[in-house]
Amino acid sequence: MITYREIKEIESEQLMDLYQSVGWVSYTANFARLKKGVANSLKVVTAWQEDRLVGLIRVVGDGQTIVYIQDILVNPTFHGKGIGSELMKRILAEYQEVRQTVLMTEEAPDIRHFYEKHGFNSCDQGQAVSFAIFK
Repeated sequence: MITYREIKEIESEQLMDLYQSVGWVSYTANFARLKKGVANSLKVVTAWQEDRLVGLIRVVGDGQTIVYIQDILVNPTFHGKGIGSELMKRILAEYQEVRQTVLMTEEAPDIRHFYEKHGFNSCDQGQAVSFAIFK
């Protein structure tokens, strides 16, 4: 059984294990920065199987005019169980009155499908454009 909690202070080992499980080594390379980033997020919703962190979504922004889904990740062992969708639904419900909900991710058909089924439109379609600087 999966339970969901709003929590920003997550045990370091649990947080490291989750980010490493999905191969996000650019985050784990500077773990202190990741830990601070999670703690300073506008909102963090986590998914747990008993005492094991198996999923997380975190949002940054002002919570009024814009929110940015910074991270959404689920341990690959738990893919296909609806955890990512539940995390997304909770965030979208929380910020349904916010004009802009934004996220940036890699291009892949399954990833595109996941976000489109939750109401997101790709910035490569329509009148929107997106710019970023990656360091």
